[in-house]
Amino acid sequence: MYIIFGDAAPALGKSYTLLELDTICRPPDRVPVTAWCVIDQVSLEEFPVLAQYTQLHQDLMTAYKNQQWSLCGQAIQSLMGRWNGVVDSFYTDLQHRIDACKNQPALVS
Repeated sequence: MYIIFGDAAPALGKSYTLLELDTICRPPDRVPVTAWCVIDQVSLEEFPVLAQYTQLHQDLMTAYKNQQWSLCGQAIQSLMGRWNGVVDSFYTDLQHRIDACKNQPALVS
């Protein structure tokens, strides 16, 4: 698995499966840039359902951005072990982030 940023994604997306990981603001200009995971190996048994897993990962990231924590948890459970397990540490870290967000009191303005 490789991690790439922003501009490299469109070209690699034609030949590899790309999964969005996070969007960060890099110094010094603080312009947002998206990090992508490049899946370079897919097992034969996962190949027929590759599009569904890719869509589920995309749905997970959308749910995360919209703070739909229950949907995130369901997606993470379904995605753990997929992609030959190379993305599992990301899913574990994302679940920890979600747990922390759920335990934070809402900000009142």
